[in-house]
Amino acid sequence: MTTRVAQGGGLAARLLDALPQTQCTRCAYPDCAGYAQAMAQGAADTNQCPPGGEEGAARLAQIMGQLAKPLNPEYGQEGPRTVAFIDEDWCIGCTLCIKACPTDAIMGSNKRMHTVIEAYCTGCELCLPVCPVDCILLENVSGAATGWKAWSPTLADQARNRYEFSSYQRNRDKGENAKRLEEKALSKLADLPAHSQHTDPAILDKKRAVIEAALARARAKREPG
Repeated sequence: MTTRVAQGGGLAARLLDALPQTQCTRCAYPDCAGYAQAMAQGAADTNQCPPGGEEGAARLAQIMGQLAKPLNPEYGQEGPRTVAFIDEDWCIGCTLCIKACPTDAIMGSNKRMHTVIEAYCTGCELCLPVCPVDCILLENVSGAATGWKAWSPTLADQARNRYEFSSYQRNRDKGENAKRLEEKALSKLADLPAHSQHTDPAILDKKRAVIEAALARARAKREPG
């Protein structure tokens, strides 16, 4: 989504450029690009980004040609820049925080201790709710500075690039996995009796119908047009 909005240019792209790129979803959209697109379409207001704070809301309003509004508390409060860190004594290596991190700022493997790469963490907090042992804490790294005074265009560009690359990798992996599953389903469909413990033709026909329907849904998702 991010790449599509950026390539599309125009109002949505300018709004996206003005966002802090924390990808925190606090604005009620899946990422900064989604929020930018919604603002450009008139579906979202300019005061829904707590990481950007009051200054960020003013920037967005200016781009939209509107009067600046106070940050809407429904979406959170402006605050200092935070960085997540993991209590190594409690981490069980479940990898859930790694999957939740939008900028690949967490390193680790299954059943091994995880570590946050501080330079890449946006403080999005998305790792907190998924941790089953509550071993992730947030640390204030900007003192009294909040919003854009605690952030910077350089950090925003870095976060945006890492998010776009991470999204590309995850979508690619998802596509490759879907292709493998489809190939297995086709193989099974080609010789269903050999892949089933049942010999009853009625049961086999029912299974065949289920597999064919699943393949049809997969093709429909891949080729929406």
